[in-house]
Amino acid sequence: MSRGLQISDAEWDVMERVWADGPCAAGDVIKSLRETHDWNHSTIRTLLARLVEKGALAYDVDGARYIYRAAVSRADCVRREGRSFLEKAFGGDVAALLAHFVEDASLDRDQVEQLRQLLAQKRTPRGKRP
Repeated sequence: MSRGLQISDAEWDVMERVWADGPCAAGDVIKSLRETHDWNHSTIRTLLARLVEKGALAYDVDGARYIYRAAVSRADCVRREGRSFLEKAFGGDVAALLAHFVEDASLDRDQVEQLRQLLAQKRTPRGKRP
């Protein structure tokens, strides 16, 4: 995935549709997004074209239809967005980010235990059990 790839919120909505559905025709993307957004078809086509230009989507032509598919994985985009947010909001300080969300969130016992286990794994050298 391109390091410089930046996806707007509207483009993210288009990508979510393609990630969820897999390769799909432009008409299917348009129909799906018009059910949840107040966008006309030309707006959605513009978003598709921008995502192709950015390298986030690729397409094949099938007769008169354009079939779009993700050229980047959702996991890669989430990872990049997470790093960007971490840098922007917390100056890259992971501990500050975690402290903020733990202090601000309502966590049940299972979630707290999951966090403890994740942190314990980080303390333990790879391949060794605590």
